[in-house]
Amino acid sequence: MKEMLLLLVSTALVNNVVLSQFLGICPFLGVSKKTKTAVGMGSAVIFVVTVASAVASLIYNFILVPCELEYMKTIVFIAVIAALVQLVEMILKKFIPSLYKALGVYLPLITTNCCVLGVALLNVQNNYNFLESIVNGFGTSVGFCISIVLMSGIRERTENNDIPHVLKGSPILLITAGLMAIAFCGFAGLI
Repeated sequence: MKEMLLLLVSTALVNNVVLSQFLGICPFLGVSKKTKTAVGMGSAVIFVVTVASAVASLIYNFILVPCELEYMKTIVFIAVIAALVQLVEMILKKFIPSLYKALGVYLPLITTNCCVLGVALLNVQNNYNFLESIVNGFGTSVGFCISIVLMSGIRERTENNDIPHVLKGSPILLITAGLMAIAFCGFAGLI
């Protein structure tokens, strides 16, 4: 149990997928304008990454390895992720249409979010068992959610600040992301 807690904290804070591994930058920068949409995107990523980690682990260990088809893992994982994103998209469209519209093009982009595929591939590369894969997927996606919600809060607070003209828009956004990455380096002492 202690190892699982360490894995969870490590993936969420110390090895944050966005701020230390630089995976999932597109939705991190694109959907972090408002906290409401950032929370929605973070929740969708938590669901997709956690379930994709579980399904990918099962498929890899019980189908691909016994059939000696390990080389097919990337294609199979992409198909699993695409199916899960379609499921999330249908659920949001049916039950939370305002969030579906707010996420816009970024919701289907979860399919191509390198964070989602990266977690599934890292689970295989690190030889995680089923439970470790789920914990790693959940921790990684919680780390993504933490970072995107923090960024959205910062962007909302600085929206009306007096920022020099040359730094408005993308430059200040990238500087902020860099400062957040430096701050998250402070978590390295936890483990």
